[in-house]
Amino acid sequence: QVQLAESGGGSVQAGGSLRLSCAASTYTYSSHCMGWFRQAPGKEREGVAAIDSDGSTSYADSVKGRFTISQDNGKNTLYLQMNSLKPEDTAMYYCAAGACYFWGGSLAPPDRRNFGYWGQGTQVTVSS
Repeated sequence: QVQLAESGGGSVQAGGSLRLSCAASTYTYSSHCMGWFRQAPGKEREGVAAIDSDGSTSYADSVKGRFTISQDNGKNTLYLQMNSLKPEDTAMYYCAAGACYFWGGSLAPPDRRNFGYWGQGTQVTVSS
């Protein structure tokens, strides 16, 4: 059973940065695609970024150039570095483990229907 725990959320002003972390209870990252998702009030959960076991990454268009996903296999930890934050980035952020797919030779953005393990989430609030 994979258990995931996010940390690093908080409140920041627009233009600021945060780094989210996700610790896994078992050695997860070599056998799963890892993803970050977010859900704002009244909206569906959307994929933000993904990283496959070979290191391939993908991002939602809304965060490209601002967010970076990475993982430290030695620490069994997934990260999401978020820079140039905007008020519309305000949401609960979740890490998840599951499956990703390639489309046209590139890793596709994560689809929540393909992820079966989820953390409890960490809140990110960006004020203008």
